[in-house]
Amino acid sequence: MKLDAAGTSHLTYCTNIHAGETWDEVRLNLQRFLPQARAALVPDDPFGVGLRLSAVAAEALADDGTRRAFKLFLSEHHLYVFTLNGFPYGEFHGTPVKENVYLPDWRDDARLSYSNTLADILADILPESIDGSISTVPGAFKSSIKTHGDITAMAQNMIRHAAHLIEIHQRTGKMISLTLEPEPCCFIETIDEAVAFFQDHIFSDAAIDFLITLSDLDIAAADTALHRHLGICLDLCHAAVEFENAAEAVGKLKSAGINIGKMQISAGLRFAPVDNRTVELLQPFDDAVYLHQTVARHADGMLTRYVDLNQAFDAQASGEVAEEWRVHFHVPIFLDVLGEFATTQNFIRDALALHRRDPISNHLEVETYTWDVLPAEYRNVDVVSAIVRELDWVRQQLAG
Repeated sequence: MKLDAAGTSHLTYCTNIHAGETWDEVRLNLQRFLPQARAALVPDDPFGVGLRLSAVAAEALADDGTRRAFKLFLSEHHLYVFTLNGFPYGEFHGTPVKENVYLPDWRDDARLSYSNTLADILADILPESIDGSISTVPGAFKSSIKTHGDITAMAQNMIRHAAHLIEIHQRTGKMISLTLEPEPCCFIETIDEAVAFFQDHIFSDAAIDFLITLSDLDIAAADTALHRHLGICLDLCHAAVEFENAAEAVGKLKSAGINIGKMQISAGLRFAPVDNRTVELLQPFDDAVYLHQTVARHADGMLTRYVDLNQAFDAQASGEVAEEWRVHFHVPIFLDVLGEFATTQNFIRDALALHRRDPISNHLEVETYTWDVLPAEYRNVDVVSAIVRELDWVRQQLAG
C-alpha cells in the first residue's frame, strides 16, 4: 500500500508466506489471499504486492501471455507489484532447504540468469513512476567462499546484472535495484561486512571499469549507476540477531552511499538469560526445513555464531556461558513475547522510529515466512488475519 501522497513509499508483505513453487501454485495463492488482504487493509486504495517467484515460477511468468493474464488480474483487483523476493531460487516450503537456500549463489551464472529474468518480469508489471526492487542472496553461504577469486566472481556477476538493469532503464524508463540481504553466517552477514564489500568490490575503480565494458556509460555515469542499481535489503530480524544497533547500521550504510532499496520488517527470537530451560523452550523451533542461525553474546560483549540451533544446543551442554541468544526464526512481528521468551520486536520499533524521522527506504516489506513451521500454539489465527494484524501494527508504528 502507498504510504505517502506522492506514491513513492510503499508497504506490503512478502508472499513467500504462502507455500508454492510453480507459477500455477503461486497464482492460486495470489488469487486466494491478496483480495482478502486488500479488502481488510485498504479497501478503497490499490494494494502493493511483494512477490516471491522461484526460478520455475519466473520461467513460466516470463511468457508474454502468462504475464498479460497476471497483469489483468492485478488491474481487476487494484493490486500492483513493486518488489520481488529473488532470494530462494528453488523450493522453499515443506522440504529441507537449510544452507541450500543460498544456491545457486552469486558465483554461479544460474543466479545471474534468474535475477535477470526477475528484472525483466518486474520491468513489465511495474507501474509507471514507481521504482522496483529485487532482494537477493548476500553473495553466498560464508563457508562456501574460499578464495579471493570467489569474491571477484560474485562481484562481477552482480555488475553484469547491474548492466542488465541499466539496459532495462534505458529501454523502458523503469528503475530497478538489486538489494543484497545480509544474513547470519552468510558471506555478507553484518553491516560492516556489507560496507566493506561495496567499497572494495562494487564501488571500486575496477568495478566501474568493468561496467563500462558492459555498457555505453562514461566513468561518472557508471559510478552513479552502480550506486543506483546495487544496494542492500535491510532485514530487521537478521540485523537484530547480529546485535546491530539500528541507528548505527542505517548511518553506516548511508555514509557509505549504499542504497537501502528495501527494508524487510521481521522479528527473531531472543533469550536472556541463557540456561537449560532456554534449550528446552527452543526444541520445538528446531525444524528440519530452515537454518536457524543463532548468535550468542557473552559477558565481555564478544559474539559467537552458530550455523543452526543444534550447534548452539551442543555449546550450552558443554558448559559455554552466554548472556543472551538471538535466533534467526521469523516470528510474527506483532508479538513482543512468545510464551516464556521474547522476540526482537524492540529492534523493529527502533528502526521504524528512525524511519518516521528520516525515511530509511521507500520499500517496506513484512516478511514472516515461517508461519507453517511455528509451533501450533502460536498459529492461533488464520494466515490472512495474521498478515492484516502485522501490517496494521506497522502502520501504527509509522503513525507514531
